[in-house]
Amino acid sequence: MDMMQVFFNNGPGLLRTIVAAVFAYVSMILVLRVAGKHALSKLHVFDYIVTVALGSTLANILLNEDVALAEGLVATVMLVGMQWLVAKGAVSYEPWRKFIRSAPQVLLRHGELDAEAMLSERVTEVEVDIAIRMCGFGDRSMIAYVVLESDGTLSVISNDLVGDESALRTLIVGPENDG
Repeated sequence: MDMMQVFFNNGPGLLRTIVAAVFAYVSMILVLRVAGKHALSKLHVFDYIVTVALGSTLANILLNEDVALAEGLVATVMLVGMQWLVAKGAVSYEPWRKFIRSAPQVLLRHGELDAEAMLSERVTEVEVDIAIRMCGFGDRSMIAYVVLESDGTLSVISNDLVGDESALRTLIVGPENDG
């Protein structure tokens, strides 16, 4: 094996990679700007799939000489377009939204861990404690709720800031919230 080929294969291949990188990068920015802020926000499962697929598509455009720039751009537009349709459907149609997005889950309620919810969501006690500490609290009893959000983040709501719990009504099951 020629060691020179490890670093430099040929001039036209290098030039193609440079041109494809510039055009693919600019195209990716334009497509994602058209797709809107949600395409770049915190990831849900389907967003993650599209992100990985976009990365793979970009890598193929840049490194695979058999993939023309136009083909890669079509693939990028198709992936972002399908993601837009999935997101639009989730906003417009509740059964689809429930299928696409996981529901938030209360993991800690008034200082007490919900072991069943934690087990079903595969979240450890240590992870809940880390989230509490990251919010500046050292005692679970100071916390009204820890919620595992649909994007995988943990929301920590202290007793002092729980207010009337209106942002939690869809999560809390109790006598005043039944029905």
